[in-house]
Amino acid sequence: MATLLDFRRRIRSVKNTQQITRAMKFVAAARLRRAQERALAARPYALQIARVLRSTMARLENPQHPLLATRPVEKILVVVLTGERGLCGAFNSNILRKAMELFRANKGKKIVGLPVGKKSRDFLKKQGLEFAGEYVNVLARVEYSTAREISKTVTDLYASGEVDAVYAVFSEFKSVIAPNLVVEKLLPVESISEEAAAAGEAQVDYIYEQAEEYLLDRLLPRYVETQVLRAMLESSAAEHAARMTAMESATKNAGEVIEALTLHMNKVRQAAITREIIEIVSGAASTA
Repeated sequence: MATLLDFRRRIRSVKNTQQITRAMKFVAAARLRRAQERALAARPYALQIARVLRSTMARLENPQHPLLATRPVEKILVVVLTGERGLCGAFNSNILRKAMELFRANKGKKIVGLPVGKKSRDFLKKQGLEFAGEYVNVLARVEYSTAREISKTVTDLYASGEVDAVYAVFSEFKSVIAPNLVVEKLLPVESISEEAAAAGEAQVDYIYEQAEEYLLDRLLPRYVETQVLRAMLESSAAEHAARMTAMESATKNAGEVIEALTLHMNKVRQAAITREIIEIVSGAASTA
């Protein structure tokens, strides 16, 4: 049976853990605020550049560009964005589960991985996938140069015909409590008619100064860069939100454990005091 000293040691240990989880919660909350601001600021630009690109494509009867080439899908490049470490609840496991669903849906086709984050790198390595590259320790502070490097790898592989489709799997920041798992097709770019039919959007007739072919050549690489950057920002914000929620839950659970241990310790101490009183009274009665 545990002694009072054992209970005190356990309570002290849980209190120390609670202090750590509370501190991690505050750190995640501070980082979340900055990451959320960057993610929300990137959304309008990413949405508008996609609209302008598809509008430009709609103006051309037969747009010709290596990034618009459609061919039978036999090789797929999957960019999987996860966190660098754990202690964020089911954030990483949910993304990896979504990636596995994509792999199973394309069973029989060659899958090439491009992990962004240590968790995705370790997972895809266990799956035995071929890597087109790997990027770790890049989501703590998202830089445009990193997104541009990733997008260049993606566009080079697609333009050379080494892959036939490119997907990005990440967690889009929706709210602190409810993330949104996304499987986004980066390449080939869907036409405006298909996109408008799916989303019910009206086609905007923009006025361009340059020729459509020139704009298309400039917009397509920038579009991929923007989508990769947005995915990285969304994933970073979602990770901080998941970590803050997980640490808040851990802090609350630690408090409940402390209360339960304190109650049990008081019961054990009261029982020991009662037993000693009975022994004293019994000894006094036997000598009388």
